Amino acid sequence: MNNRCPWAEAEIHHVYHDTEWGVPSHDDRHLFEMLILEGAQAGLSWSTILAKRRSYRAAFAGFDAEKVARFDARRRAALMQDAGIVRNRLKIESAVLNARAFLAVRGEFGAFDRYLWTFVGGAPLQHNLTKKEQTPVSTPESDAMSRDLKRRGFKFVGTTICYAFMQATGMVNDHLITCPRHKTCARLR
Repeated sequence: MNNRCPWAEAEIHHVYHDTEWGVPSHDDRHLFEMLILEGAQAGLSWSTILAKRRSYRAAFAGFDAEKVARFDARRRAALMQDAGIVRNRLKIESAVLNARAFLAVRGEFGAFDRYLWTFVGGAPLQHNLTKKEQTPVSTPESDAMSRDLKRRGFKFVGTTICYAFMQATGMVNDHLITCPRHKTCARLR
């Protein structure tokens, strides 16, 4: 694809950019996966996380939040030995805590999706960016999401992580207008 967004120039990003990034997601399992992966990325590159995504899926039970919520100390210790994921104790612990918080939110709202999409009024925010420098790292919406997730016990959900999550799950369309995916994602409202 010509004219991809500049962040997706590396080959490892192509399929993700061309098929997933910016596509509105309402699937709770996918939303949980992206929440965990975006938190795992903190301080690292997205390339690192994409390269480890298959291993993350295996290590975290296919991102089945009910299973992850039951990971005991032994299972979490085993994850610290798994070279296929980022072996950071705080990030591993946060995945388990986030699974528990995710289940509580899902219980309250009926679906995690219903809760999350309230931060953007139920429809993706459409940005018409012409250059990558215009892309925000946070917005009032990601600030509000971060505050509320933290209040509910989630970890690794700062406003920048929340904004990256919003981009990844199509809550905001930040494809540059020169990118063919911009129009495609805009039609998926």
